[in-house]
Amino acid sequence: MSPPTAAEPSPSPVVVVGAGLAGLATALHLARSVPVVVLAKRSLGEGATAWAQGGIVGVLGEDDSIASHVRDTQDAGAGIVDEHTARFIAEHSAEAVAWLVEAGVPFSPDPSGPLGLHLTREGGHAVRRIAHAADATGRAIHEALLARAREHPRITLRERWVAVDLLTSRHLRREESPRCYGVYALDMDRGHVQTLPASAVVLATGGAGKVYRYTTNPDTATGDGIAMAWRAGCRVANMEFIQFHPTCLYHPQERSFLITEALRGEGAWLTLPHTAADGGVGTRFMPAHDERGELAPRDIVARAIDFEMKKHGLDHVWLDARPIVEAKGEAFLKEHFPTIHARCLQLGIDIARAPIPVVPAAHYTCGGVVTDLDGRTDLPGLYAVGETSYTGLHGANRLASNSLLECVVIGRTCAQSILREGPVQREPLPPWDESQVEDADEQVVIAHNWDELRLLMWNYVGIVRTTRRLERALHRIKLLRDEIDEYYANFRVNRDLLELRNLVACAELIVRSALRRHESRGLHYSRDFPDPLPVSFPTVLTRLARSRRR
Repeated sequence: MSPPTAAEPSPSPVVVVGAGLAGLATALHLARSVPVVVLAKRSLGEGATAWAQGGIVGVLGEDDSIASHVRDTQDAGAGIVDEHTARFIAEHSAEAVAWLVEAGVPFSPDPSGPLGLHLTREGGHAVRRIAHAADATGRAIHEALLARAREHPRITLRERWVAVDLLTSRHLRREESPRCYGVYALDMDRGHVQTLPASAVVLATGGAGKVYRYTTNPDTATGDGIAMAWRAGCRVANMEFIQFHPTCLYHPQERSFLITEALRGEGAWLTLPHTAADGGVGTRFMPAHDERGELAPRDIVARAIDFEMKKHGLDHVWLDARPIVEAKGEAFLKEHFPTIHARCLQLGIDIARAPIPVVPAAHYTCGGVVTDLDGRTDLPGLYAVGETSYTGLHGANRLASNSLLECVVIGRTCAQSILREGPVQREPLPPWDESQVEDADEQVVIAHNWDELRLLMWNYVGIVRTTRRLERALHRIKLLRDEIDEYYANFRVNRDLLELRNLVACAELIVRSALRRHESRGLHYSRDFPDPLPVSFPTVLTRLARSRRR
């Protein structure tokens, strides 16, 4: 009888960093065949997906077509959308919506609509093609998928785990054959950084909205995946294109509450403060900026609001939903926008009878880690999905409700690609090294740098830019980066430090990208280069990974 052989080690799981729609969609597709670990750096419900109000694009209606959706995406993207990507996403939109319906997402119904769904319209869309769950679509999608993930035997959900950095060939001293082997992650409850081996790592950490002082994003939007991939040597693209949502609620008690674009899609007007002469309605200003009025793409609406605020010395403008009430009744307004109606009412604003004070705020990162349509980055074993990535879909400005769609479509293709690659041979991985660091002496340093960075970006790298402002911003960002790197090298890490480190990396990428674009296009508007170039391309930044401690 031959001696028993040692059991083969089980393959490492796929590690998905981020528990929003991009992460959960990818995990659910992967879990049909392989084990998956999903990391959420706060609670599982705190990602950006749950904050999305509008909806998800589905080319479903008889009056719609793939070509029409592609055309709208290209128009919004101001000439630098990848047409192949836009067509691929549009072609899979109906399948994506159907998958969400099957997953139990309670979309607003319409018995006469395609798939039995009510479709609404948003800015930049030629027809009604937005499937939605009243005005809380993101929350409905997230809750449905999270429930499925909790029940799945192959999915492990870990709350309060913060990714520190990717574990690559550099850590194994094999830089001639680069690959991602896992991730270092901080278990916040135990206070220790753990080594997590992975057959593949999927970055689904969302965007970098918190780099700005005013944003519609949750506190989790600190650009973690973009910064980690950049440090590992991956390309990033189009980071200058930060979408400012035109209508964030302006109120001292609520600084990040989004007023969905669908409100304008149903007929709400943007106005200046009313006077006695205009009968208490306020002067509507969008038709003077664009023939599409309130339904113009977000970059145009945000710049128009910024222009009117500066021209008239205003802190905000008004979004007036009373035209919807006049045309469709108060019951329609409450039925289709219950979240907005209820929250504004709590703050003393009855949107059926009074306008809503609004201001633009950083909303979406159109650029990110360069990937193909399978989510593959430049580093084998590393993938990125959703707002973390750059697929070419969004160009110089994201078309409303394309973001959730991209998460679902690429989440599926990413999972399929990982499964095709098959298991990876396990390697002994080095543990996290804390032998030369100590506990931080003053946390106030992190808080001060965080505040300075966000105010700097808001004042110098906002909706309207100049070369001088960008150069000043870059100079100060480099000083902040050096301070943060020194702090990181000498003290034990915590979530605030890791997020600040990632934010300053993203801020530098945004400014460097903006300085390279000598034109105004989409979300990037420069007073020094006010006209678009005849031919334009994405801004791609490339670097070699720098060796760092740990």
